[in-house]
Amino acid sequence: MPFDLGDTVRLEAACRSAAGTLTTAATAVVTITLPDGTAVTPAVAAPASAGEYLVDYPTVQAGRHAVRWQFTAPASAYTDSFDVREAEPAYILSLADARRHLRYAPGDTGDDEQIREWLETITIGVESFAGVCCRRTVTETHDLPSHGVPTLVLRRTPVLSLTSLTAVHSSGTSYLPADLDVDGPTGVVRRLDGGRLYGVLRGIYVAGRTVIPANLSSAARIILQHLWRTQYGASRGLSQVGGGDDYLVTEPIPGFGYAIPNRALQLLEPDRLPPGVA
Repeated sequence: MPFDLGDTVRLEAACRSAAGTLTTAATAVVTITLPDGTAVTPAVAAPASAGEYLVDYPTVQAGRHAVRWQFTAPASAYTDSFDVREAEPAYILSLADARRHLRYAPGDTGDDEQIREWLETITIGVESFAGVCCRRTVTETHDLPSHGVPTLVLRRTPVLSLTSLTAVHSSGTSYLPADLDVDGPTGVVRRLDGGRLYGVLRGIYVAGRTVIPANLSSAARIILQHLWRTQYGASRGLSQVGGGDDYLVTEPIPGFGYAIPNRALQLLEPDRLPPGVA
């Protein structure tokens, strides 16, 4: 499961001889390739037990990390990876809200990391259906036709504010946000003077909602309950976190399969994005 940015990740590896016996190597190197492509090689201490190595690595970047252990005498190698969440991960529900909905006692925190991973998944599902819920900064590029366009449509909606709209090429024209009108619900950008927009433009803007509507958060709770039940079977799945026909999916939802139950879909419907809108 993903780690939080700033967590210390314990990396473990075993060095074995050709016969499969745990053996302390003459040299041991661990290389961690960070999300930005750079690499670090933290010091590897002598193992407390023959051939059993560990390194504690404090995370400094969000994203996928690749790990490679390389041993000599005996020659051995091991590869792995781990993920680190962003400093402010986007959850449509708080962990406390999710725990209450799943009827966890206040001190029962053993499943918190798994719940958080489901919350990330559910947020993606709801946002792909109803638009961005959790406030985030988006950067995207628009390659406009040579004759220009009267409007440009930002891809992630609703839009809260436009930070910049700048030319990618040095000879292009950039536009100040103060000279532009942005329609938040649709993401349509137009010049206030009525002129056309030209060139290859890179837009940076903030998308999301200042307040998440009750129908979207309620739909997220239903989806959470529906998906959470799948891993516990009938005993906990039905008796402890709710069950019955209210949470059944009678037919797959196009693009979502059986992940979104029908009652959640009905709650999402008022905010459904038009076809082709992200």
